[in-house]
Amino acid sequence: MGILARMPLTVAGEPLAPRPPAGFALFALGFRPFYLLAGVFAALSVLGWAAQFEGVLPSDAYVNGALWHAHEMLFGYAFAVITGFLFTAVRNWADHPTPTGPALAAAAALWVAARALVLSPWPSIAAAADALFAIAVALGIGQPLLASGNRRNYFFIALVLGLGAANLAFHAALAGWLRFDARWALGIGLDLVLFIMAVVAGRVVPSFTNNAIPGADARRNPVIERAALGLTLALLVCDVAGLAAAAAVVAFAAALAHGARVALWAPMRVLRNPLLWILHLSYAWIAVHLALRGAAGFGWIAPNLATHALSIGAIGGLTLGMMTRTSRGHTARPLRAGRIEIACYVLVNLAAVARVFLPLVAPGAYRYSISVSAALWSTAFALFTIAYWPILTRPRLDGLPG
Repeated sequence: MGILARMPLTVAGEPLAPRPPAGFALFALGFRPFYLLAGVFAALSVLGWAAQFEGVLPSDAYVNGALWHAHEMLFGYAFAVITGFLFTAVRNWADHPTPTGPALAAAAALWVAARALVLSPWPSIAAAADALFAIAVALGIGQPLLASGNRRNYFFIALVLGLGAANLAFHAALAGWLRFDARWALGIGLDLVLFIMAVVAGRVVPSFTNNAIPGADARRNPVIERAALGLTLALLVCDVAGLAAAAAVVAFAAALAHGARVALWAPMRVLRNPLLWILHLSYAWIAVHLALRGAAGFGWIAPNLATHALSIGAIGGLTLGMMTRTSRGHTARPLRAGRIEIACYVLVNLAAVARVFLPLVAPGAYRYSISVSAALWSTAFALFTIAYWPILTRPRLDGLPG
């Protein structure tokens, strides 16, 4: 009996997973509430947009239709994931605490309030909530970075405030406080998110690849690194200044730089590791987006195809890949993708293909492409939310805080 007591319990030869510790840990660290909120919101809001598009769900909110969809995917979903990532990563970078407990719960509540107020007829209050959320995130990462003297990452404070400023500009244009097209502010916000993704992916994807696959030899070339990031910033400058022709040329050059960048990361070595191939494939969508952006700038294709290559393929794929990986890593679970994760990765990429390439090859299927893409996207994030709800709300398996 003593020997049997020490033997691990198994099912079909596989060890049973350890029983998760009891308790509620949703506000133990930043990734937990914001990844969960992002998953729920991504699944439901895109279904809501598809219903609006089909005329099933009319809306008289001051932000509605395609502008509501674009605003909420950018300043709602993407900003939530960025916040969860930064609140978690900055704690490690600075070795100083980021918001947890009541402060983290308050930040999450502010995000929820902003999402609800965008659906209201009160533009001033909605704009204030969105602005306050950006300020709260900047303070949440700024205090530990400044306290530790971590100058290498100070620019993330500026990027967060830049997102807040772009969001405020969107509200100002839509409410009529300033006279310019609200879509300009959305474009600036997308450029900022693109730059954040390029920076973070450049730091983590090569190291993740080399750590997981011996001999992978994922490399970073200094010239290509500077070109990729520099051209991405140049694109932002062109968009701020309204230089459409220059932006198209810069986009083509940036597509080559980002394509070369991901090619150096040994993408063909990661095909058997879903936690890696989702990051490589999603980053490749950045190059696709930039090439399509250049083509749209010359009038060869519709601009929204380039936008959705970024928003669905790159943002959707990279955020799903990072949310699943960091959630597992920070809760002491194996860095291994199961059937649910693989299904999410495949579905979000199929959503991008349907939304971007189906209208290109079959223009008459444009309306169909929206419905199919929305269904695939929402299914992916519904699966993520259901599977990761217990992971994000329960304590770490090893009993450590976080």
